Amino acid sequence: MLKRVFMAPDPGRTRLRFAARAVLGIGLAVVVCGLAGHSLTGAVTGGLAALLALFTVTDATVRGQAVTTALLPAVGLPVLAAAAVLHDHPVARDLTFLAVVGLGVYARRWGPRGHSLGVFAFMTYFVAQFLHARPGQLPELYASVLLSVLTAAAVRFGLWCYERRMPPVAVPAPPGGTGLARVTTRQAIQATAGAGFALVVGQLVSGQRWYWAVGATWWVFVNTTSRGETLVRGFRRVLGTVIGIGLALFVAVPAHGDGPLTALVVAVSVFGIFYTAAVSYTWMMLWVTMLAAMLYGLLGVLTPGLLALRIVETGVGALGAALAVAFVLPVTTHSITDAWIQRALRCVHACTAETAARLAGTADADPAPRVAELEQLLARVRLSVAPLVHPLNPMRGRKRRARRVIALLDDCAREIRGLVAVAADPEASHDARLAAACRRVEIAVEALTGGRDIAVRTAPAATEPALAHLHGLERALAELAAPLRAPSGSPLVGA
Repeated sequence: MLKRVFMAPDPGRTRLRFAARAVLGIGLAVVVCGLAGHSLTGAVTGGLAALLALFTVTDATVRGQAVTTALLPAVGLPVLAAAAVLHDHPVARDLTFLAVVGLGVYARRWGPRGHSLGVFAFMTYFVAQFLHARPGQLPELYASVLLSVLTAAAVRFGLWCYERRMPPVAVPAPPGGTGLARVTTRQAIQATAGAGFALVVGQLVSGQRWYWAVGATWWVFVNTTSRGETLVRGFRRVLGTVIGIGLALFVAVPAHGDGPLTALVVAVSVFGIFYTAAVSYTWMMLWVTMLAAMLYGLLGVLTPGLLALRIVETGVGALGAALAVAFVLPVTTHSITDAWIQRALRCVHACTAETAARLAGTADADPAPRVAELEQLLARVRLSVAPLVHPLNPMRGRKRRARRVIALLDDCAREIRGLVAVAADPEASHDARLAAACRRVEIAVEALTGGRDIAVRTAPAATEPALAHLHGLERALAELAAPLRAPSGSPLVGA
């Protein structure tokens, strides 16, 4: 896990810049709230609003990101008002919270923007419980949210918009369907059921901190699709929380809300959240736990007992998510993995065709966007098979076959990248054999996605770089047939 965080590649230092900008943006938001004369509650609300504005907005273009950021208060402020007004009406408060959970997950069907607005709405309601917001505080809290989102936007789109120099990368949409066959619909029902369990049991554990359990259930469902993904994410959330609590006992509790030390640890925690989010959910949760502990220290309520309670409530939330995905309209790992693999294979063909057109002299042929899309799809495949390759998975056969599929898809991506690099050379010329090889790649992809066998062809050694990459791509696709055509009950089926 340490190696995964500190040795993970960071092309263009994107994760580093993402994390550094977050510290700057959130720090400035808190300063602005302080200069506006807001209380500690207002400053905390503003800081968390800025964190969400910088963390959750993931549209493909800068313009899309700006629009989504501008829309955040439109969903957050009404939810904040509802949470404050219903604070002293437990039944209405709880039912509204569950409605926010369901609608927030359902909104993911509208892509990154729906996802961002859903997360912001949920977290606004959650923060209101965290701070015990009352109606009389609403004017200050409204001002804090607006000032902080505006400050975060000024940093993201004005002061440090490194995305303008990067090509837009489309985020793959989740598998489709209609009605209850649609994954987002099923997940909305699952998340609401899981949150309902967490809310009831969480209140039995603690009448004051029950919302931690609901929050744990919510975040277990974020960026997951299948039953297996959700179970693995729940395990990692609990693990990260336990490690974070252990660290907080040595840092947050002795700090006793000390201003300078708290500010330093909060800044480090924010950096850690943003820097590790893309590579390790466990590490991200460690830093989230540290951040929460330091905020409770500022509020003067942090004790070892409170930290122990957080572990219990987190476990309740993870259990709620696990029960929901196991018994409420379950989405199997195999069905989701198969959908992502098929999309990745079709993208392999599209990359090959676009590159062949480029080699043939077509002026407007550009395989680069397709390659970026392929990388995104492969990331989704890795996420979907994570339950199968997890160290705690006792089914070794499934684990081996899943790893084989990932390795062969990585081989395909490597050959595609090499082919695109060759095509980028202005001296590269079209060879008649390229068209035949590209056609064989197309046939192989059609066979794999259609469930048919692939005839293994022994190609002569190629000296031309483009042809060598195409032959390597052919071999990888042919070898994929065995693990992907496995019968029911085998490693990638029925999980």
